[in-house]
Amino acid sequence: MKKSTKKLLAVMMCAAMAGSALAGCSSGDSQTTAAAAEAPTQAQTTEEAKEAAAEPEKAEESKEGTEAAAPAAADMASADVKKKDPDKHYKFGYTCMDGTNPFFVTIEKRMREMAEANGDELIAVDPANDVTLQITQVEDLISQNIDAMFMNPAEAEGILPALDQLKEAGIPIVGFDTEVADMSYLISYTGSDNYNAGKVCGEDLVKKCPDGGDIIVLDSPTMNSVTDRTNGFLDAIEGKGFNIVAQQDAKGNLEVSMGIAEDLLQAHGDVVAIFGGNDPTALGALAAANAAGLTDCMIYGVDGSPDIKAEMASGESLIEGSGAQSPVKIAQSAVNIMYTYLNGDKVESRYPVETFLITSENVDKYGTDGWQ
Repeated sequence: MKKSTKKLLAVMMCAAMAGSALAGCSSGDSQTTAAAAEAPTQAQTTEEAKEAAAEPEKAEESKEGTEAAAPAAADMASADVKKKDPDKHYKFGYTCMDGTNPFFVTIEKRMREMAEANGDELIAVDPANDVTLQITQVEDLISQNIDAMFMNPAEAEGILPALDQLKEAGIPIVGFDTEVADMSYLISYTGSDNYNAGKVCGEDLVKKCPDGGDIIVLDSPTMNSVTDRTNGFLDAIEGKGFNIVAQQDAKGNLEVSMGIAEDLLQAHGDVVAIFGGNDPTALGALAAANAAGLTDCMIYGVDGSPDIKAEMASGESLIEGSGAQSPVKIAQSAVNIMYTYLNGDKVESRYPVETFLITSENVDKYGTDGWQ
């Protein structure tokens, strides 16, 4: 299954165009445990929403005895929640860890479409994986009098000062794809089941390589979503005869991953598999593996991106599978949660979005032209 030189150049061109693409983080919670706790929800106007965000206990008390009509957790991504007051105009803030990542480009595009369809506005900023810049950008959004915030942190812990400022300003926050270190700041969270996304990759590897062998893991410890995926993968292969010869931080970046993998493969050219915490990481490992002349190494990623699906569909790639997620569903879930909250209806603390495995055997079902 060795890739041609032409294929390698294509991957390199992809790296140049994509820039420093980071994980979609996936964003996200590891386990699909939908918590029973309910967020404050009696926000009939923007000001009331802000008061509820700043004083969750008071908002929860005012909610007692009220029957809400919010969509069920399983339905939030497919719901179509409209504003109760069509004349009300909301200004939403949006931030993600890396606005150049195709995963987040898709999320922002869908969120903007939904907001504008309701006559509202979405102001997006891109911190380029710099949490210090992200905090500054959030401060600027607050100064622009945003009514609510969609948050994907560059760092789970590092973003807390920005969350403090949003709370102080009474601005409700919906988190997406990647958790913050203190989830009490959020009115709700939606994201992929990242643990399962890694787990299905590990299970597939165990099935296809029953004798085990040496493997490389390229993770990103500062990203909760990637950490969850890595944990799922490692749990799936535990006790199955696999030996991790190297585990390094590829920062969810194609170019970083390629450089690390090139060095590692010089010393460990006989690995049976490489796990990348997202698809850009897997594509970087693919370029390195092709350059090293590997022909039977199985490479796994997480995202189910169009690029990774095209690799699998080619029938010639070392890419074996990807734990797929849907940025479209994450975006739809987040926006519907926000409108539900602003309408004064109940929202749950967590809305998980399913993940599943895509391989060459089923990639035709999902297509290669876009995200599932």
